[in-house]
Amino acid sequence: MISPLAHVDPQAKLGQNVKIHPFAFVDANVEIGDNCEIMPYASIMSGTRMGKNNKVYQGSIIGADPQDFRWKGEPSYCYIGDNNVIREHVIINRGITAEKGTRVGNDCFIMAESHIGHDTVIKGSSVIGNDVTIAGDAEIGECSILSSGVILHEKSTVGEWVLIKGGCRISGNVPPFVIMAHNPAAYFGVNAVILRKHGYTEDEIDEVAKAYRHVYQSGTSVFNALRRINADLPDDRVRKTITSFIERAGLKLVAIPRDLEE
Repeated sequence: MISPLAHVDPQAKLGQNVKIHPFAFVDANVEIGDNCEIMPYASIMSGTRMGKNNKVYQGSIIGADPQDFRWKGEPSYCYIGDNNVIREHVIINRGITAEKGTRVGNDCFIMAESHIGHDTVIKGSSVIGNDVTIAGDAEIGECSILSSGVILHEKSTVGEWVLIKGGCRISGNVPPFVIMAHNPAAYFGVNAVILRKHGYTEDEIDEVAKAYRHVYQSGTSVFNALRRINADLPDDRVRKTITSFIERAGLKLVAIPRDLEE
């Protein structure tokens, strides 16, 4: 169903059973997959590639021009996966080059008034709360939750299964499985309730807690904490997820004093 009161550019490619409501705007060079719904006053801008079964609510702008002085008008892209809910007045910017692009995975719930900056990657099954601000070139791992009002600064990386509490400001790397809270951001424990609901065993949750006692509560450097984790924890998915993230982050983590990073 395409309302005659909507603007859909003839060059846009629409899948089967797509609903475009009155006063929605679909630009040229847009692809929208099957069973998507675009609500009134939502705008899907040039360079957007949207998968199946997405719902975009009123006033949202998907694929907006990047807010970065490095972008000089060249073609760039915004990729939205399948089964996402994008609530009212969300803004998602495109990337600043054609090579990378902004990417939202599958099964995400993005709440009202949130802003996702250029070239950010949200890997899927994540919840972005009301009024969350995510700057450019950030990354959010699978199954993570950013509560309302969180600010994620440029080039910050959030691991999988993370909970960041409301209003927290993050500038840096948040490792997997943790809860972060307060300002400045502080380690607030293990995201045990969510892990338990999704199949992690009590032994695995204890391993996570043990790993982060080394990182956040032992007073040693991250380098030494990493050595202790490798020595103390079994070689399983928990240890591999934590250690690989810390290694990729160059031992630099949120809520670690700089003199203890290395």
